[in-house]
Amino acid sequence: MVTKISKKAAPQAESAPLSSSVKDSAQQIWQAGLGAFTRAQAEGSKAFEALVKEGVSIQRKTQSAAEERIAEATSKMTSMATDITSKATGQWDKLESIFEDRVAKAMNKLGVPSAKDVNALIERIDALNLAVQQLSGKAPAKKTAVKAADKPATAAPAKKAAAKKAPTKAARKTAAKAKPAASSKRP
Repeated sequence: MVTKISKKAAPQAESAPLSSSVKDSAQQIWQAGLGAFTRAQAEGSKAFEALVKEGVSIQRKTQSAAEERIAEATSKMTSMATDITSKATGQWDKLESIFEDRVAKAMNKLGVPSAKDVNALIERIDALNLAVQQLSGKAPAKKTAVKAADKPATAAPAKKAAAKKAPTKAARKTAAKAKPAASSKRP
């Protein structure tokens, strides 16, 4: 322990004990410092290891929390991208439909026949060919028979029945219908 210095002693007599007491105190302080350093060094490594373990556990917790947030953000972005893609696809389909309608209108104004018009003309031509062959007394060619077989069953009997009842009238009506349709489509 540290010894206390009393103030009642004489200056000369006291100077020797005072210096020895200061020396003893300084030596005790130095020894206390060395002991504290040794203890801190021994316990410091244990404290350091404890701090490292705590830091590792905190790092793992924060890393797992960050990964969860990244997964949430990724799923949100994926759903948003899917929504945007579906909306864009819908808008693209609308735009395509509008474009097709406008092109069809423009082609109609120019007198270009549509696919429906062309198919109707083909049917009329087939009916006229059949009527002409029946009037001339020639049997229908194999190609005509094949085409008649490809057509729907309801349309073929009606045309044959009309051709058998009044072939000249049916031929005249079909020819009359074909002429205005063909002439109105040309510029």
